[in-house]
Amino acid sequence: MITSLSIENFALIEKLEIDFSNGFSIITGETGAGKSILLGALGLVLGKRADLTSLKNKDEKCIVEAHFSIGKYSLESFFETNDLDYEEETIIRREILPSGKSRAFVNDSPVNLQQLQDLSFYLIDVHSQHQTLELSEEEYQFKIIDAIANNQELLIEFQSDLKKYRFAKSTLESKKNQFLTILKEKDYNAFLYQELESANLKEGELEELEQQYQALSNVEFIKENLDKLLSIANEEEFGIIKNVKEFKTALQKTLIFLLITNRFLNV
Repeated sequence: MITSLSIENFALIEKLEIDFSNGFSIITGETGAGKSILLGALGLVLGKRADLTSLKNKDEKCIVEAHFSIGKYSLESFFETNDLDYEEETIIRREILPSGKSRAFVNDSPVNLQQLQDLSFYLIDVHSQHQTLELSEEEYQFKIIDAIANNQELLIEFQSDLKKYRFAKSTLESKKNQFLTILKEKDYNAFLYQELESANLKEGELEELEQQYQALSNVEFIKENLDKLLSIANEEEFGIIKNVKEFKTALQKTLIFLLITNRFLNV
């Protein structure tokens, strides 16, 4: 529980101290009175990031200090884990220097923002006006019922049993899938066996079949190349057939010329 809040050089506030120790406290005022500024200052000690715009006087540091009574919060283990001095009246101080650097302290021990945020989770809750809508949510209602009924031990037991159930269910589904895979493999192997049995294979037949397969596998290659040769012969701009015909005509003319020349010489 927060018991007091001290603010220096923050936003519009030069210096302010508020005491929350006398029971229930309400801060009210019209728009612009500074209520949001108080929440902003409180956010600094809860671990929110800050910059130089938070300073009223840019030449002086900003200091926000909050006192909390945590004797009933059972936070000893948290302080021990984070190597902090435990005090039932814990003081959190946040400083923002003119250089822009920020420092945080818990009971005068320096801490980083993550540690401050982790600690603030146990210290204070900030609710906006729309968060009351959670009351209509079933999950939130069960949390309230469990808290009032003190069902913590039952919840732990239920969570343990639920974890075991989910693990067993996952294991069962895995086994079912493995069984279905085995059945499919069994059917496929049975089909292969029947095919082999109906083939009535004989000794030495495998080598013969392999030779036939090798010969047949070359048929397509031979046919493809023959088709290619025919295409070249028939479709080329200056095809082989045309060239051969021209060669034949020229050869015939040459032979005739040689015959005439030979007769002329003999005469």
